[in-house]
Amino acid sequence: MKPIKIGLVGVGAIARSQHIPALRENPLFKLEACASRNAHVEGIDNFASFEGMLDARPDLDAVTICTPPQVHYDAARLALTRGKHVFLEKPPCATTAQLDHLALLARQSNCVLLQSWHSRHAAAVYATQRMLEGRAVRTIRITWKEDVRQWHPGQEWIWRAGGFGVFDPGINALSILTKILPRAVFVNEAHLYIPENCQAPIAADLNLSTDAGTPIAANFDFRHTGLQTWDIDIETEEGSLRLSEGGNRLFADGKPVATAEVEGEYPSLYRHFADLVAKGVSDVDARPFQLVADAFLVGTRMIVDRFDP
Repeated sequence: MKPIKIGLVGVGAIARSQHIPALRENPLFKLEACASRNAHVEGIDNFASFEGMLDARPDLDAVTICTPPQVHYDAARLALTRGKHVFLEKPPCATTAQLDHLALLARQSNCVLLQSWHSRHAAAVYATQRMLEGRAVRTIRITWKEDVRQWHPGQEWIWRAGGFGVFDPGINALSILTKILPRAVFVNEAHLYIPENCQAPIAADLNLSTDAGTPIAANFDFRHTGLQTWDIDIETEEGSLRLSEGGNRLFADGKPVATAEVEGEYPSLYRHFADLVAKGVSDVDARPFQLVADAFLVGTRMIVDRFDP
């Protein structure tokens, strides 16, 4: 099988730290080009616009889109109408209807669309899913706190409408939650804490439950300093589980659980993408995105002190 010729749209922090290394280490892909208004990648073709890249490189098989979510839809739509497979970085789009339409366009264009959830590929997520099979879950508590200045320094897009705010990392927790639980999850209440000079929340408290009534509490906070806290605590009738470090470590009743060695979240994602392309099958799971949208729908908005990135 020839390597998949792929182009990269948007060359920001996530592209440089995760996508470019994962692509260059994977023999199933050949990174051929990138499109960015402000950045340059050595050793490949560079273009100032995505359309310019597609015009100049019609031989590309696929593209990865790493732009802010407000412009994901337009970029993915253009790629799909040009017959390119699409790897879409999270968060998906500005609206749920846009993601639904992209899934439709992928089917109509006979292209593959991967809506990626990188945290689902963390080392201990699959083991947690297996351990929960057949267990009666009593309660779940999600604590997802980090310092926005460390993880999104100077990124003003995240505070604009459609930028998700604290739900940019919070959706990672929701992607794990919807992966490890076999039941539907709903948002009952939400409190959204929005700085007076921003359009997106800096913190959020969510009250969720499964269709069986299992209570789930989630606390997301961008104001945290020091070590980040990315934990999911699960109480079952058979004991407690803690999925820690963003899904990379699992503890049962306080004792570490050995998990299989994994290659890393983004290398695993690209292996998955290559498999989807080979099979001609898309992977679009909108459930984490729907939970975020529902939190905005039912949420109580509370204005807090201004925040300057």
